Amino acid sequence: MLPCSAVSVCHVLMLVLRLSAAEDFDWTKSDHGSFYYGTFPAGFSWGAGSSAYQTEGAWDQDGKGLSIWDMFSHEKGRIQQNETGDSSCEGYYKVKDDISLMKELRLNHYRFSISWPRIIPTGIKSDHINEKGIQHYSQLIDHLLENKITPIVTLYHWDLPQVLQEKYGGWQNISMVNHFNEFANLCFERFGNRVKHWLTFDNPWSVAVEGYETGEHAPGLRLKGTGAYRAAHHIIKAHAKVWHTYDTHWRGKQRGLIGISLLGDWGEPVDISNQQDIEAAERYVQFYLGWFATPLFHGDYPQVMKDFIGRKSVQHGHGTSRLPTFSPQEKSYIKGTCDFLGIGHYTTRYITQKYTPPGRSSTYFTDRDLAELVDPLWPDPGSEWLYSVPWGFRRLLNFVKTHYGNPMIYVTENGVSEKMLCTELCDEWRIQYYKDYINEMLKAIKDGVHVKGYTAWSLLDKFEWDEGYSERFGLYYVDFRNKNKPRYPKASVQFYKRIISSNGFPNQREVENWRRKSLETCSSSNQLLAAEEQRSTAANILRLIHDPLASHMRW
Repeated sequence: MLPCSAVSVCHVLMLVLRLSAAEDFDWTKSDHGSFYYGTFPAGFSWGAGSSAYQTEGAWDQDGKGLSIWDMFSHEKGRIQQNETGDSSCEGYYKVKDDISLMKELRLNHYRFSISWPRIIPTGIKSDHINEKGIQHYSQLIDHLLENKITPIVTLYHWDLPQVLQEKYGGWQNISMVNHFNEFANLCFERFGNRVKHWLTFDNPWSVAVEGYETGEHAPGLRLKGTGAYRAAHHIIKAHAKVWHTYDTHWRGKQRGLIGISLLGDWGEPVDISNQQDIEAAERYVQFYLGWFATPLFHGDYPQVMKDFIGRKSVQHGHGTSRLPTFSPQEKSYIKGTCDFLGIGHYTTRYITQKYTPPGRSSTYFTDRDLAELVDPLWPDPGSEWLYSVPWGFRRLLNFVKTHYGNPMIYVTENGVSEKMLCTELCDEWRIQYYKDYINEMLKAIKDGVHVKGYTAWSLLDKFEWDEGYSERFGLYYVDFRNKNKPRYPKASVQFYKRIISSNGFPNQREVENWRRKSLETCSSSNQLLAAEEQRSTAANILRLIHDPLASHMRW
């Protein structure tokens, strides 16, 4: 079933690509021979995820401080339809309800983030610790464990305390390293006896590029050519310091693991026989995933980043490279600070060489000397950037295996959105997406990639940053127009639940039966939701009619 609204035009150039090797990778063809039926290793962990600002709501309750996203979303024109995460899913008040959804899915783990300003309102530990915030997360962790669901906790999912942005300039300032370390140390102290899987940062690429280069995300700065590199430099140092703090003070007694969640799209050469396209495609991945992964595994930035940014800096009259450098001591300190690697992945691009003339202004994007292309045949049900290209997932996972010594991997984000004007719980396109992407992950495991777990993104529909509520990634539909924010299962809930129960894909007949039954189930859910929305609409109309009358009677 197709989404109900058209998708806006993609920013990247769309071309019909005719590649000699395209037949090997074109998942859109009904070639069942390319699907691998089999199961995942015993003990493989299945989960779903969320983040604090996107789901919690309660933005100013129980002593929570302001975050940069509270401020950013309250500025007119920043978010679609000027929406905010002020109430979002009201997850702060629905912990037990949402854990019951996780039990229904039979999840092994749940990934969530801790709001830094909820437990340290100013971001500065010596100012004040908010015990109500500590209590909230402590109860969440306890309820998860009581239900045999492992917590995987992200320390930073973009919601920097606003005071740190105003006082120091946020991640542009080296002082963030120590403040973040103090916050992390507090989390280890209060929650580390129960949490054994920590992620320092979620998708630092977006924090750096969209927060400090393009200004699309909070704090909304446009420091082109320098801001993203400086922010990333401090984030990498902050991650390393937190790893060492845990390693020195907590690992012996808590026996946990420290990782990071990096987002990576795959880049495939347009012409696989053209050396320039091959190099451009690798450069695309190195400027994306490698920017952060290479320092953590090898101690320094990818050589291609140092070469390209350094050369372009000189061309524009800079005395030194716009890409900061690590000292020999810092390289040694940073290298090896990743117990496991979280990988977030959604989509793929075809990449070709594109030379940027020296006269153009320097930005992260022009530094790469490449163009991103998409095949118009790739399905794109929701976000304008998200095309369903499953075969890219296997390639990305194998890239990680090859370049970083086959580390332990948890897939920390993978999923697809819809951008719809009407309510639809029969999300057949999401079922197809999960089926194909999870299968490519299974193939990667057969290739020898050390993948230990998978996190569907996301458990609930939620606030989608600058897109507001216009896009929905959830397995569960959230009715944001209803003040109680009720949740309704989409068809993909039943399908994902069956993958989890079977630990993979037993055989073709059974998997096709899962799809059929999932879509049958959602029809009744659709009717229930439609009836609920009609009641809600009628109540709103009556309120509009009667409120003026009631006001008149009071006079």
